[in-house]
Amino acid sequence: MEFLNDAFMQRALLAALLIGITAPAVGVYLVQRRQALMGDGIGHVAMTGVGLGFLMSANPVWMATLVAVVGSVVMELIRAYGKTRGDMALALLFYGGMAGGVMLINLSDTGSNANLTSYLFGSLTTVSPEDITAISILAAFVVLVTIGLRRQLFAVSQDEEFARVTGLPVRALNLLIAITAAVTVTVAMRVVGLLLVSALMVVPVAAAQSLSRSFRTTFALAVLIGVTVTLSGTVTTYYVDAPPGATIVLYAIAVFIALTALATPLAKRRARAAEAATRDCDAQIPATRRPTDDVKV
Repeated sequence: MEFLNDAFMQRALLAALLIGITAPAVGVYLVQRRQALMGDGIGHVAMTGVGLGFLMSANPVWMATLVAVVGSVVMELIRAYGKTRGDMALALLFYGGMAGGVMLINLSDTGSNANLTSYLFGSLTTVSPEDITAISILAAFVVLVTIGLRRQLFAVSQDEEFARVTGLPVRALNLLIAITAAVTVTVAMRVVGLLLVSALMVVPVAAAQSLSRSFRTTFALAVLIGVTVTLSGTVTTYYVDAPPGATIVLYAIAVFIALTALATPLAKRRARAAEAATRDCDAQIPATRRPTDDVKV
């Protein structure tokens, strides 16, 4: 446990814990909405916020949050109203955000390739006390939204038309999901990195779904997997000097493969049991003669 003696590891572990909770908590709604790659797009846009932070000598986390929230709202509006040209508009937004961020970092006095790499792929040593404050506040917001409004958000993610008929504010809830996803991206970028955060929002959810079809169980299991892989990946990075984002994502993929391999025979066993129960039920129902059986030709 010697890694706990280093202040930077204490901050990194706290950030990893918060990331492990928030990323799957938002990802479960994105997967349900079939928007698994939304986090990747927001990560591209948030890069402009990082560049602005360096250029204006401001905290990059807060600037990235502001730009990512604006970008997520634009993305949601394009999704709702973009129709045939929506994909092209989203592509321009994603690639423009990434290119703009790289250019702004290059123009700033404090920006460098090392800083750029740490935001793209994560870094343990660069998590500052100011970052922890920002991450904690943003993570609290994400947890409050994803748990406090879980019924409404699930209804919108499952069937927008049904949610609209029941009187839910569908447009506002859609925007709230997009904003929460944007906040989660900026929470995770210091440890996981902007280019890999989308995987942490999706893979734990996919792993949880391989074992459970219940939303509540999937939510809890995905968060448990997220916390496990982020903490394990952070500790592993300390000892082997590997990129934290890549290590965490590879751990998540390994858990997904293991749980999928475990779930496959269980699913086949359940299917055979259900089929046997159906046959037993049919056997107990007395056969009836067809009306034509009594007709004499």
